[in-house]
Amino acid sequence: MLKERLQVLITAEQRLRLEEEARRAGVSVGALVREAIDARVGAPNLADRRRAFAAVTAMRGRYLSPEELEALGDDERDRTAPAVEPG
Repeated sequence: MLKERLQVLITAEQRLRLEEEARRAGVSVGALVREAIDARVGAPNLADRRRAFAAVTAMRGRYLSPEELEALGDDERDRTAPAVEPG
C-alpha cells in the first residue's frame, strides 16, 4: 500500500525521458520511479517478506474487515458528533 508522498525536482529532459520510458514499458511514471528506487537502494528481500508473512499469519484473534472498521468509525462519529439544530 502506498502511503508516502515525495516531491522531487527534475529537469525537463529527465521528465521527458521518464515519460517516454514509462510509456514504452506500459507503466506509470510513479511505478517507474519506484522500480528505480528499489533497483538503486534495494527492495525488501524474500527472507524479510517471508518473516513478515509468518508474523502476520501467527497472529491470533478476530480481525475486522475494512467494511466493519468503516462502520465502526461511522457509528462513533454519529455517536460523538454534536447535535445540529435545523434551520
